[in-house]
Amino acid sequence: MTDRRLIVIGASWGGLQAVGEILAGLPGDFAVPVLIVQHRAEDTGDLLAGLLDRRGPLPVREVEDKDTLAGAGVLVAPAGYHVLVEPDHLELSTEAHVRFSRPSIDVTLESAADALGAGVIGVVLTGANDDGAVGLAAVRRRGGFAIVQNPETALVATMPAAARSSAAPQAVAELSEIAPLLVQLADGEAPHAA
Repeated sequence: MTDRRLIVIGASWGGLQAVGEILAGLPGDFAVPVLIVQHRAEDTGDLLAGLLDRRGPLPVREVEDKDTLAGAGVLVAPAGYHVLVEPDHLELSTEAHVRFSRPSIDVTLESAADALGAGVIGVVLTGANDDGAVGLAAVRRRGGFAIVQNPETALVATMPAAARSSAAPQAVAELSEIAPLLVQLADGEAPHAA
């Protein structure tokens, strides 16, 4: 099975609770870096990283420009910046908003797919717009693994429904199933049917 090098989780409305549940389900020795792209107001500072740091055993901090992926733990896209994935590091960008958002889930997922191909696991969670659908489709085209939260049980169905429709994900999962699935994929195991 492909070496998984990066997990990108995108969320919007309802994302704090959803991402927190996933992080709480990951073990302290989880070795694949996780990058969280959460829509939020640009004046929120690093509040999100602090809140998520309390949710699980993995350390959580905001992305800094030129951060490497090795040993990254959980990184959060800073408010007001897109995060671009390069083969060995992350870059911050203040390019224009995409789908009214900066950070944009699509921007990060597309750059991850371009840089890491099959080494990417993309996850799209609850949200009120379609950001993430195009990026998750790019992950699939490049051989990565796409997971979508079940829209029927998401707090807001719009974003996962758009991703499910556009990306043909390998897994549509309940929120409680996503962390175990990530552990399974990180361990190189073939996932159970979703």
